[in-house]
Amino acid sequence: MRTSSDRLYDIDGLRLLAALCVVFFHYTFSGWAGGTSPVAFAAESSWSKYGYLGVDLFFLISGFVVLMSAWGRSPRSFLVSRAVRLYPAYWVGIAVTALVAVTLGQGLFQVSLPQVLANLTMFQAVPDIANVDVVYWTLWVELRFYLLILLFTWIGMTQGRIMAGLWGWLGLTLAVEAGVLPGFTDLIVQSEFSHYFIAGMALFMLYKFGLNLQIALLVPICLGNAVFRAIGYADAVGERYAVTYSHVIITAVVVVVFLVMTLVALRVTHRLARPWLVTAGALTYPLYLLHAHVGFVVFGRVGESVNKHVLLYGLILVMLGAAYLMHRFVERPLAPRLKLLLSGRPAAAPALGVLVAGRS
Repeated sequence: MRTSSDRLYDIDGLRLLAALCVVFFHYTFSGWAGGTSPVAFAAESSWSKYGYLGVDLFFLISGFVVLMSAWGRSPRSFLVSRAVRLYPAYWVGIAVTALVAVTLGQGLFQVSLPQVLANLTMFQAVPDIANVDVVYWTLWVELRFYLLILLFTWIGMTQGRIMAGLWGWLGLTLAVEAGVLPGFTDLIVQSEFSHYFIAGMALFMLYKFGLNLQIALLVPICLGNAVFRAIGYADAVGERYAVTYSHVIITAVVVVVFLVMTLVALRVTHRLARPWLVTAGALTYPLYLLHAHVGFVVFGRVGESVNKHVLLYGLILVMLGAAYLMHRFVERPLAPRLKLLLSGRPAAAPALGVLVAGRS
């Protein structure tokens, strides 16, 4: 059983940092550049336009911590742990976002009852029903990743099986990118993000078992593919918002993301970790769920009558406060009840959670 001393507080801090990058991307760039906010932040957008890369860090962290959470679990135990982690806050986030959209967001966001009901399942992408909030798309990415982890819990996790699986997944990724496999296979392979999940899992293996030749080869290959795909994605984002992204900066950010997580796996950053960072980690998922559409509605309603910087930083503080309230009064009390309902056993102390956030 994992003890509190095993918790990676440094990852908790990285998760909140990544979330704030995404928040700044939405509030000071994509909101006004995409027409969902009347408040322009021309100066801030020169750097905040790169904030969507916070999601790249999220997926890398996810590969690491989800494998860590699943190690030694049964398939049922893993599924229960993921449901308990994701659904309570998600349901409340949908309710809050839908209520704000219906009451204050007319003309900006359209939300229907069937749409909300489909979103409650978290599988709304299957029938191609729109997300209640734009950032929810990454949950579908995570859910498909969980299916692969579930497969590992079913066959049994060993060092050899995990490494073989990671090489196989990387091979399928390269085959999809080369056009060798038909496009529909990417529904499972997820070639746009698989390198982050693969590298994150490999870095957990480094953390757990130490360095070996396979990891030393696998992670740099994933890094190379991550840079290749990140540059292509940046060009697409730049075309969407009529801005230019520096390939040098994109490359540097991706390299730094990999480097930082490698230092975590090598336990170098452990000396910088502090227990209070657990609070930072706890705020991350609720902040992700709440900030986007609700924030855009606030900017739309009062953005032209309040100093934009006062509004920006005040709104971020409000969202952090709301995230804390969601964690304190939704996640903490509901998680053990949901676990008892699903598994018949009381919940243990919360393990290191994982956050996804959207780039839009």
